[in-house]
Amino acid sequence: MRDREKEALSIIHRLVDSGFIAVFNGGCVRDRILGVEPKDYDIATDARPEVVQKMFEHTVAVGAKFGVIGVVLGDDQPIEVATFRADAEYTDGRRPSSVRFGALEEDAIRRDFTVNGMFYDPIADRFIDLVGGMRDLRAGIIRAIGNPYDRFEEDHLRILRAVRFAARFNFTIEPATWDAMKLAAPKIVGIAAERIGEEIVMMMTGGAAARAMDLMMDSGLMQILLPEVVKMRGCEQPENFHPEGDVYTHTRIGVAMLPANCTETVAFGILLHDIAKPQCRAEVGDKVTFYGHVEQGAVMAAEMLARLKRSRAVQDRVAYLVKNHLKLCMAPRMRPATLKRMLAEDGFDELMDVAFMDAMASSSYLGFWHFCRHAMSTMSPAEIRPPRLIGGEDLKNLGFTPGPRFKEILKDVEDHQLDGALETREAALEYVRAHYGASAA
Repeated sequence: MRDREKEALSIIHRLVDSGFIAVFNGGCVRDRILGVEPKDYDIATDARPEVVQKMFEHTVAVGAKFGVIGVVLGDDQPIEVATFRADAEYTDGRRPSSVRFGALEEDAIRRDFTVNGMFYDPIADRFIDLVGGMRDLRAGIIRAIGNPYDRFEEDHLRILRAVRFAARFNFTIEPATWDAMKLAAPKIVGIAAERIGEEIVMMMTGGAAARAMDLMMDSGLMQILLPEVVKMRGCEQPENFHPEGDVYTHTRIGVAMLPANCTETVAFGILLHDIAKPQCRAEVGDKVTFYGHVEQGAVMAAEMLARLKRSRAVQDRVAYLVKNHLKLCMAPRMRPATLKRMLAEDGFDELMDVAFMDAMASSSYLGFWHFCRHAMSTMSPAEIRPPRLIGGEDLKNLGFTPGPRFKEILKDVEDHQLDGALETREAALEYVRAHYGASAA
């Protein structure tokens, strides 16, 4: 038993021993039935928030207004303990205006989907299913609890959550729920961009990103949230390089290779690597070109991720991956210094991942990829990024005046060092005297 589960069980035992009802609820119950390791454990109880706070020494008011208290045991993150409740009217498309603490039965019917509306009593070892969640889990169906139009009107984020769950578990979305999702899709713009971004990241890194793309596209969500991706449909490519079809088909094949728990930067790197091709496409006679699509794509990718409120670090890394995803193709023809500099770049491992998926989604030619992989495995870090032979102080000692040319000279020396032509400090200084002596004071 995991430490996290032990901690959650200890909270339940303490609540029950004090005369309260306490059960697991939500995703951890669903995952338990599916045989999946829960990422976390949530607890529902009839103990009121203030009682929970008094019972445990370390608590955090995660959402006390809504009856949610985080109980901290040891050094772990809080385990959420929520009081059974019934929700008042939702007025902002995200959260109820108020809640009324009630019974387990009321708590079940306020939830989003049947597969998330079950409870598990670990002491009695029994599942409590009042909404048909067990039936839908066995049938592989995502179904809204009660009237689906009401559920999505209450909380617009549930539209994206339905896509994520259906993709993650390869479930079908029940027809009435699907119709309500499509009708409510335009309202997703009322949700905070951070929450939308988080949901999309979970879709892209959950191991079923291509299915999520399909559902986003078919539901109308893609057209609203990522219209740039929609434009890749119908953007035809030369068959000799892309026998798989248009840019969207190529991208979807690459996205389908994303493993569960991949980084969001790799996920967005492959999703957006050709994002600028539609606007860069040109036909000259019988030739189709996409000149500039990597540079423009890097700018577009950063802008899209900024729109989703992803961190600046994520924006910069994805822009790097998009801008350089074709660079590896030139590796076998690079001079040693250029190759080593590329191998030393921050993010190169992820660039290898994106380049692999890009190639496998088109011609499947991986000669350049294996070349880089061999170079990475046979060269030591000291060979790829050796200490500099000389620096700025050395140039000043040689009589050079500090200025823009310093960088040019030092790079030239480093190039020759990486090429293996200069190996010692003395040789580097002699090289500078011989080739740049006229610049000395």
